[in-house]
Amino acid sequence: MSIAAMNPFMGELIQTSAPGITCSWGQTAVYKQSPAAPSNTAVLALTTLTAQIQTITSGITNPDVARNLIVKGAISASTGNVVIKGTDLGGNSITETIALSGTSAVAGLKAFAAVTEIDLPVSAGSGDGVSVGVGSSLGLPYLLTENTVLMAFNNGVKEATAPTVIPDPVNICNNTITLASPLAGNPVSVYIIIPG
Repeated sequence: MSIAAMNPFMGELIQTSAPGITCSWGQTAVYKQSPAAPSNTAVLALTTLTAQIQTITSGITNPDVARNLIVKGAISASTGNVVIKGTDLGGNSITETIALSGTSAVAGLKAFAAVTEIDLPVSAGSGDGVSVGVGSSLGLPYLLTENTVLMAFNNGVKEATAPTVIPDPVNICNNTITLASPLAGNPVSVYIIIPG
C-alpha cells in the first residue's frame, strides 16, 4: 500500500526561543532528474521554411524533462517568430514566442514539459529553416516566491557556483534553475526549502 505524499503547504508554525515569536515551518525537498545535454534539434529537426506560416503538430519530440527550449535558424538571414505551444509541469497550457536571430541559438525562458504545436515563420531566403531544441534551464515543480534553493548536485558533485534560480509565485513554467556546470544526462539533485 502506498502512502500519500506529504502536503508541505499547511501553513504550520514552529516555536522559537523568544516568547510569542513563531516561524513558518519550511520543509526541504530534493528534486531529482537526469537531464540530457542541451541540443538544438531535440524537439524538432531542421524544418524547411516556406512562403507561408507553417503549423507543425507532428514530428515533435517532447523534452526529456521540463526545461526551456531553443530555436535556431539555418541561414544568417533567418528571422521571424517561432511560436511554441505545450504544457508545463502542472499540466497547464503555455505558449512562448521566441524570435529567430540568424544562425544563433536563441533560448526561451519557460519550462516546457510537453510540446504540442510549433508555428514557424515564413522563409527569409534560400535554404532557410528552423530547428527547435532544449536548453540548460530546468523547470522546478514548485511556485516559489523567492530563491529558496539551498544547493544543487550534478553527477554527485556539489555545484561550486550557486545555480541561477528564477522564482515565480504565479506560473510554474517560469520557475527554473540553471546550473553552472554542463548537463550531460547525469543525475541532478536540487535541494529546495518549501515554506509551509
